[in-house]
Amino acid sequence: MDRILQRVRVDVNEKIYLKDPFSSDLGKDIVQKSIDMMLELGFENFTFKKLSIAVGCTEAAIYRYFENKHKLLLYLFGWYWGFIEQNLVYCTANLSDPQQKLELAIQLLVEGPIFSKNDFLDPIKLRRLLTDESTKAIMTKEVDKEQKQGFFHQYYKLGERIAELIVAYNPDYKYPKTLVTTIMEASLMQTYYENHLPGLTEQKAGTEKKVNFFNQLVFKTIAHEN
Repeated sequence: MDRILQRVRVDVNEKIYLKDPFSSDLGKDIVQKSIDMMLELGFENFTFKKLSIAVGCTEAAIYRYFENKHKLLLYLFGWYWGFIEQNLVYCTANLSDPQQKLELAIQLLVEGPIFSKNDFLDPIKLRRLLTDESTKAIMTKEVDKEQKQGFFHQYYKLGERIAELIVAYNPDYKYPKTLVTTIMEASLMQTYYENHLPGLTEQKAGTEKKVNFFNQLVFKTIAHEN
């Protein structure tokens, strides 16, 4: 299974980019090095000029692939959530118990991909990046326009898939999408708090307490919806 997902390439909405970055070695290098640079510099201080120096190309060459750094971040955002969905599909393929499937979904949201090797991008680095920068991908003035263009397809698709697992577990629960998106965002924010604002959480890195917390939150909420 790990070998299958290692070769998986996530299809991100083609309107996000000007040229498919995986259509050339340069494009692949641009995307891969952008992750490292955003992790090092932060999204605010990251620029295409700095990226061009790291890649060894002209700044104009990068603009042939992405209109701006926000679109590049959106590409990475969509790629990560699409890869998590692929993990969920493969992890639950042979399971019939709705609770087991939902527990696996929660684990993927909280801890990241179970199958974490990929020939195209590093999902572990991507999760670290989105922990710090994901809100900058969606909380913008352009979000309504981008939503209509389908830029958040992978995000929607994963949320809907997990919402279906909640409904399978308890068909009477009225707010599956709301609960799922709450967990999707909170799982990243709790990791952010662990790393940067530890006074806001009891969670500590490297423990199972965070998964246990989200399991309790989800299953107790579903069981006591009224």
